Amino acid sequence: MNIFLVIALAMLLIIILLRRHIPIGPAILAGGLLIWALVAPQFHYLVSAFTTTLTMQRTYDLILALYFVMCLEIELRTSGALDGMIRALQRLFASEKFTLAIMPAFLGLLPSLGGARFSAPIVEAASRNTDLTKEHKAAINFWFRHIFEFSSPIIPGMIMACSIAGVAFSDFIAHLCWLTLLAFALGWLVLIRPLDMPANSNVDVDPAERRQDIMNLVLSLSPVVINFLLVVFCDLNASTAMALVTFAMIPVLRMTSRVLNIKEVFTGACDWKMLMNVLCILYFIQILTDTNVLHTIVEDFKASPLPVPVIIAAISFIIGILTGLSQGHVAIVMPIVAALSPGDLNLAGVAMAFGVAGQMLTPTHMCFIVTLDYFKADFFKTLKPMFILEVMLLTVFSIYTWFTW
Repeated sequence: MNIFLVIALAMLLIIILLRRHIPIGPAILAGGLLIWALVAPQFHYLVSAFTTTLTMQRTYDLILALYFVMCLEIELRTSGALDGMIRALQRLFASEKFTLAIMPAFLGLLPSLGGARFSAPIVEAASRNTDLTKEHKAAINFWFRHIFEFSSPIIPGMIMACSIAGVAFSDFIAHLCWLTLLAFALGWLVLIRPLDMPANSNVDVDPAERRQDIMNLVLSLSPVVINFLLVVFCDLNASTAMALVTFAMIPVLRMTSRVLNIKEVFTGACDWKMLMNVLCILYFIQILTDTNVLHTIVEDFKASPLPVPVIIAAISFIIGILTGLSQGHVAIVMPIVAALSPGDLNLAGVAMAFGVAGQMLTPTHMCFIVTLDYFKADFFKTLKPMFILEVMLLTVFSIYTWFTW
C-alpha cells in the first residue's frame, strides 16, 4: 500500500479520535499502530520501539522539562506573584493600548492548556471604555497570547521540537526569535494601532505599593528570563535549566515572605495525563522509525517534484489545523524533518512556523475556544484578522527564508 495513503488513513483515525475527545497522545499512538498494522505487522517492532522509548535519554529530558515548567507555574500562581504582576502592569503602563497587547503576551510566557482564559478578563477590563467588538477583543487576546510560540524555551511545543529534530535550543530560538517580534509588530499594526483609546488615568500609588509592584514583576518575569539565558547562552538542556530555576525560586519566594506549599508544588505538577501523552507520542515516533516508515517517507519526498520545504510546510500547516496543538504537528512532522536532514535549522523552522500558523486558525485550538466562549464572539468574524495576520507573517517568513537558506 502506498505510504502516503497509509499516512492519510492514520491521520484520519487521529482526527476522528480527537473529535471524540480522546487525549492527543493515545490518539496519535493509535495512528501509529494503524501504520504498523498496514506496513510491517511484526510484533517485535512494537517491542523494540517500546524498549527504545523507555531507554532514550531524550524521553526523560522531555518529561522532566515539562514537569518543571508545571512546577514553576504552580510556584508563581500559588505564591501570588502572578496576580501581583498583573496588578502591577495595569498600574505601571500609561497606555491602555500597551496593556491590551502586553498582558496576554506576558501571560503567554507561562504555558497552560486553555491559558488564554487568564488574560481574557484583563483584555476586557482594559477595553471597558471603548467600543471594541467582541470579536476584536477575542482576536487581541488570542493573537498576543501566542507570540512567544517561536522563542520561549518553556513552551511544550518548542521543547519537543528541539528534542525530536535534534537541534540545540539556543540555536533554534536564535533562528526563530525574530518571529516573536514580527508577530507583536503585525498584531499591533492590525489590531491595536487603529484603536482610539485614552491614556490610563494616573493612579496614586504610595512608595510601599510601588516597591511591591516591582517585586511582583521581578518574581514573575525573572524565572522566564533566567531560564532563557541558561538555555540560550549556557546551552543547558531544557530539563536542567527548568530544574535549576524551579528549585532556586523556593528560597527566593520564602525570603520575600510568600506563602508556598512545597509539597503542593511538586505533587501538583505530577500530571499523569501529560506523562501519558508524551510517552505515547515518543512511542509513536519510535514505531515509525523501527518500521522504516520514516525512511520510506524521506525517500519518496526526495523523489517528489515539489521542493521538500514546500511539502514540510504544507503538512505542518494541515496537521496544525487538524490538531490545534503544537505537540500535534511537532510529533508528526519533526521526526520527518530529523530523518530528512538532522539538525537542519531552516527545515525545522519551516515546520514550526507553518505548524503554529495552522494551529492559530482552527477551532480545535483550546485557547481559541475558551477565548470565544469568554467574549461570546463569533468564530468566523474572529478568524478573519487571524487569517490576515498569519498570511502576513508567513509571507515575510517565507521571503526571508528563501533568501537566507
